[in-house]
Amino acid sequence: MTSPSVATPRVALVTGTSSGIGAAVVKHFCELGHQVLAVDFNPAGKAIAEQAGAAFFEADLTDPDACRAAVADAVKRFGGVDILVNNAGIQHVASIETFPEEKWRQIMDLMLTAPFLLTQAAWPHMRQKGWGRIVNVASIHAQVASPGKAAYISAKHGMIGLTKTAALEGGEQGITANAVCPAYVKTPLVDNQIADQAKLHGMDEQEVIEKVMLKEAAIKRLIEPEEVAQLVAYLASDAAGAVTGSSFNIDLGWTAH
Repeated sequence: MTSPSVATPRVALVTGTSSGIGAAVVKHFCELGHQVLAVDFNPAGKAIAEQAGAAFFEADLTDPDACRAAVADAVKRFGGVDILVNNAGIQHVASIETFPEEKWRQIMDLMLTAPFLLTQAAWPHMRQKGWGRIVNVASIHAQVASPGKAAYISAKHGMIGLTKTAALEGGEQGITANAVCPAYVKTPLVDNQIADQAKLHGMDEQEVIEKVMLKEAAIKRLIEPEEVAQLVAYLASDAAGAVTGSSFNIDLGWTAH
């Protein structure tokens, strides 16, 4: 997919930007001419953001005040928020029986509550302008489930519900909301999952890639972060003004079965 040219530079707030999909989205948005605030808990993300041409805000988004502060920082720097990309995420692999409650709460706070609070904080600025784009980076695990990922899958399913609700509420205000649902992308999060899944299934890591991660895929490879960034950029563009409340699978054919 070729990203549309940017007629009007926008202000974009992107979360989870120190690597992977978030870093690719920040870089692509900067190339398109947007003003970008990259938000991540990892201070190493500052150099990555600045190299791309973005500003950086360090925040632990499991803290509700940090979510609101991130939006306030974008408003202070750039005058508002036009595009919100909720991408930050973590993973923990364990059976339901052994899943730690604190990990469940951490994942829910970061991957479902934070997107809600960020959306809530950015909404008035989008409504005032009569233009807004919310893109939630969900997962193919917002559509299907796998063993060992109860919290992640529950949060991603919830993100689809949040997306649809935001789309219905935002339609008359010029605000769209859509979700992107990638399968396994070449990111540090996936690299860590390979080791975790190997332990869970009693396999070596190459077997996990072939027999678990790519088992249902028609295209037998991992996805590049830049491929996801291109889809996010389209959904955040003027050209996607009629697209809202939808979930876009970028899953190598996983759900074509």
